[in-house]
Amino acid sequence: QVQLVESGGGLVQAGGSLRLSCAASGRTFSSYAMGWFRQAPGKEREFVAAINWSGGNTYYADCVKGRFTISRDNAKNTVYLQMNSLYAEVPAVYYCAAVPRITWRALTSVDEYDYWGPGTQVTVSS
Repeated sequence: QVQLVESGGGLVQAGGSLRLSCAASGRTFSSYAMGWFRQAPGKEREFVAAINWSGGNTYYADCVKGRFTISRDNAKNTVYLQMNSLYAEVPAVYYCAAVPRITWRALTSVDEYDYWGPGTQVTVSS
């Protein structure tokens, strides 16, 4: 089992950058595939980015491709989401998610993950 805690959210101007972190507990973090999702008020949680256990494979939603980068540091039990060129949008809560998985497949559905953090709020002002 793994517990996840996100940090790094906040208020940023359009065009700016933020780096989100997700710290995981447990000794087997390196055997988990990780993902980032976001959810705006009144909307469904949507996929943002995914990364495999080693960091060697990544996958992005089309709307963030080229602007966001997912990465991980297994020695620190942490996964990151670097967000650049942020758009002014409705505020959203960003969640990290984990599932034990070694073989690579882009996991883009909420149902494919077993563990979730409480989320961190991101607000981009115009």
